[in-house]
Amino acid sequence: MGRYAKAPKRLGQNFLINSAVAAAEAEHADGKRVLEIGPGHGVLTRELCRRAKRVVAVELDNDLFRELKANMHEENLKLINKDFLDADERELELGDTDIVISNIPYSISSSVIDFLLERRLQAVLCLQKEFVERMTAKAGTRDYSRLSVMFQLCFSYTKLMRVSRGSFRPIPKVDSEVIYAKPNDRCVSDEEKGIINAIMQHKKKKVRNAILDSDLYFRGIGCDTKALVDLVPDKEARVFKLEPERVLALARDIIKGCSGAPAPARV
Repeated sequence: MGRYAKAPKRLGQNFLINSAVAAAEAEHADGKRVLEIGPGHGVLTRELCRRAKRVVAVELDNDLFRELKANMHEENLKLINKDFLDADERELELGDTDIVISNIPYSISSSVIDFLLERRLQAVLCLQKEFVERMTAKAGTRDYSRLSVMFQLCFSYTKLMRVSRGSFRPIPKVDSEVIYAKPNDRCVSDEEKGIINAIMQHKKKKVRNAILDSDLYFRGIGCDTKALVDLVPDKEARVFKLEPERVLALARDIIKGCSGAPAPARV
């Protein structure tokens, strides 16, 4: 296990060494075309190649990429040495990708979720437990955030298994969790996403104050911020107590208010 202790800290990675966990994750790859982000030393990659129709594995670190190229010669494996966010979608073969299966470094967890949101991809992800708690946090709780709202609006999910910190090298400070996420039929526009992000930055405040404190953002998209406060329902509610669907409804009310259409009354 000595080589795992020399993992490149600059990428914030803790590499999976537990083959049983990798095998459990790979069960979701049977006969599918899989994208793996950050294969590291290839523990999960090998299990995926045993089950998947095709595996595209994207590794940013040059040393790890060379190790993978030297040690893995599976015919159904395509290795790419890039930041997955910079790779061309055709190179990643996203057009016919069935699922993303990855052990995700904490430093890019939010970027991966945004990537899935934008492309409506299902995924099996091993993430730090505290990040999963933020994604799945309920309205009114401390961890409820913009991430919670967007993830729960756009995905149904199942928590599959807890993974102890000892399953990784170097050993992280917290345990991890494997979660399955499947996109639903709800569509959230870029305009709605922008408003949700602005409002949730002031989640502990009442809706009216969250709107007023986002004045710069709303004026930037052509809205009369003070007029919005009078138009939207729920203005006295605390933002973080609104369920995800209610936050989305608020964003849509604000869009209607900006366009001059009256926002509907709700109880």
